[in-house]
Amino acid sequence: MRILVIAGGTDGIGKALAERQLARGDKVFVIGRNPAKGRAFLERAARHGAADRARFVTADLSLLAQTSAAVDEITRETPSVDALVLCARHYQYRRTVTAEGYEENFALFYLSRYLLGHGLVESLRKAEHPVVVNIAGPGAGLGVVRWDDLQLRHGYHGGAALGQGGKLNDLLGVSFAERYGVATGVRYVLIHPGVTATGFSGVYDAGTLAHIRSMQRNAKPVSAALPPIVAALDDPPDDPLSAFVEGQRLRVDTQDFDRVAAGRLEALTKRLVLRS
Repeated sequence: MRILVIAGGTDGIGKALAERQLARGDKVFVIGRNPAKGRAFLERAARHGAADRARFVTADLSLLAQTSAAVDEITRETPSVDALVLCARHYQYRRTVTAEGYEENFALFYLSRYLLGHGLVESLRKAEHPVVVNIAGPGAGLGVVRWDDLQLRHGYHGGAALGQGGKLNDLLGVSFAERYGVATGVRYVLIHPGVTATGFSGVYDAGTLAHIRSMQRNAKPVSAALPPIVAALDDPPDDPLSAFVEGQRLRVDTQDFDRVAAGRLEALTKRLVLRS
């Protein structure tokens, strides 16, 4: 039995993955902000005889304090974690600031993934084949990063926030793999499964919502998005860092995965996290 932690596991790809892994006999911790969806997850698990292997951790991952509390809750219950899967994100067409003072997309889509990975690394290193799977959309150019305005105080757009968040997660993977890959054996895998008919969680303006509805009609079903994720879980690549778009492997020794940029982001992130 493997132990998985899935952030954003009550909807879309995360939900489908959680249910699949439970059916395979794994123990699954799902992190989400909605207690009703958490109860539904636990009830479904109970109906399928998996109540003893299903856990729901309530946390708003846009809040650093709750993300850290989720890490503490998980590490109190289990000494080791085989896989961490990072799915949670939420579109905001207007710039929204959390109670802790961070732009919400930046906090949820990037900072929570930073905290979960670093917070669970000691649990991961105890597993036989540990892996972090970050579903973020790798491969964009570094030009999408606004180094002097990471939280998009000026000229905010929800699409730009998510686009930059994807690139920040690329760089997070670079720095994580460099710091932990050889020392701990934890593999870091960046995956873009392609446009998938998920719930597209978020708050949209009318024009963007119409576009999203069109995407949903033409997107692949969630079941078709799972194979590259499952492959990374079942047989993590040998390299400390790898990246895939719709099953096709990307090179991670290019400028788009620049180590200097990753180090710069790491330093900025530490300062931001420490001020919370």
